[in-house]
Amino acid sequence: MTTLEAKREGALTDLAEHDGVLVAFSGGVDSSTVAALAAEALGEDAVACTAKSETLPEAELEDAKRVAEEIGIRHEIVEFSELDSDAFIANDEDRCYHCRTMRLGKMLEKARELGIETVCDGTNADDPGAGHRPGLQAVEELEIHSPLLAHDFSKAEVRGLADEYGLSVADKPSMACLSSRIPTGLAVTEERLTRVEQAEALVRQWGFEGFRVRDHDGLARIEVAPEDLEDALDPAFVESIRDPLADLGFDHVTLDLHGYRTGSVSPGGGLEEDSSDDDPLVADVFSAEYPRADGS
Repeated sequence: MTTLEAKREGALTDLAEHDGVLVAFSGGVDSSTVAALAAEALGEDAVACTAKSETLPEAELEDAKRVAEEIGIRHEIVEFSELDSDAFIANDEDRCYHCRTMRLGKMLEKARELGIETVCDGTNADDPGAGHRPGLQAVEELEIHSPLLAHDFSKAEVRGLADEYGLSVADKPSMACLSSRIPTGLAVTEERLTRVEQAEALVRQWGFEGFRVRDHDGLARIEVAPEDLEDALDPAFVESIRDPLADLGFDHVTLDLHGYRTGSVSPGGGLEEDSSDDDPLVADVFSAEYPRADGS
């Protein structure tokens, strides 16, 4: 038995000891792997639950629905608004703690409604040492069970297990919530979240996958994977993306010459749970102040 097989068996035995579990389910590789394990261990007593809010792109919600169906697990959706919290809107370095507390609180409510005692999440063994992660404090305080962490699954092992389960998200890039695109100290508003989501939808149409559009209070900073920088400088892309992003409310549209970095607006440049202004080097290669195609 390989190490991965042994860990998988340990996680299955662990989950099977519960009468039922509700998995906090985003549709990403971590939570999808936990959902697949839970479905195998508990069958109909396993439930995946996705929290719908302004920080979750609609495309990600639809993807979560698809992956839950792929796994064959019951899927529940709960709704809440982080924007009801002044602490979240303030967007300090503990924004993700406030968000995770609200999100997991909704999961616990749904679990109680369904008569389920245990809520699981997708925290893996690499997460605790991966920079500034205040959301993990909420996981601990609310006594959320993290089977991937408990059985020492690294991120690479999670992807390997997801591949063994045949999950379509096995190689899916990490997807942080939309508020991670807004630098610390700049208020999180529905307007900013909406224009970031719409801006990223436009960039995605060009085939970019590992990328972000950061909202620096009216300046859009596009980050793409370093190997995609040449494509991002293609005049066809520049001309097609500049004016639509200006129409969304961005005064300037820039390309970050460092390329995509997770958490480039996070404290210490860590993972994208939180955001702060890292003062990145940007190239104003297609500013909205430049003449538009229509001459305006």
